[in-house]
Amino acid sequence: MHTPLILIVDDENRLRELIQRYLIQAGFRVAHAGDGLSALAQARTLRPDLIILDLMLPALDGFEVCRQLRTFSDAYILMLTAKVEEPDRVKGLEVGADDYLVKPFSPRELVARVRAMFRRPRQSGYIDEPSTMTVGPLTIDSESHTVRLDGVPINLTPLEYRLLTILAAAPGRVFSRAQLLDQVWGNNYFGDEHVLEVHIANLRKKLGDDPARPRFIFTVRSVGYRFGERT
Repeated sequence: MHTPLILIVDDENRLRELIQRYLIQAGFRVAHAGDGLSALAQARTLRPDLIILDLMLPALDGFEVCRQLRTFSDAYILMLTAKVEEPDRVKGLEVGADDYLVKPFSPRELVARVRAMFRRPRQSGYIDEPSTMTVGPLTIDSESHTVRLDGVPINLTPLEYRLLTILAAAPGRVFSRAQLLDQVWGNNYFGDEHVLEVHIANLRKKLGDDPARPRFIFTVRSVGYRFGERT
């Protein structure tokens, strides 16, 4: 059985050691880095399953590290931030983080978030999902995990891909925010619901989907979202 490897990236030695102790006790393998450059090098070499990434790092900050990670890694990314301002949290999600945790936090809460991430299935979960879905100029290939718009590949994070396939596998169906959080983040997710809205916005941006006149992802006011071409 594969034991997940988690890379902890934080310049505070005591915090790294504390997180490492709790994760090892929870049964995970652990590696760590104290700055952004060494984090990128370790991520390339070790290919971790999940990266716990502090926002405030020497050399390269967490935003830039996350951007570069997403050019070669599909690992889950949990961003740690001491900044409570919403723009900083949103920016972290926009550059590719899956979720965030605000310092100070309980190590037990961090472990719970990590476990919840690994409970998320990487596929969409629909038994009858076709291997290829085509909606107008958009093509989703579930076997190769690729998405093309007008024949041009679109680079999606694993979470964005999962969110898109869940919506696209049931065109016309309205998914509530709670249903999407359960399907994508897991039914034990207890973070900020705003995370979903940010990832929907990121997905729309990559699809070239104007929220005012969408082609693919439609907002159903006070309920959630549905997928389908404009009729």
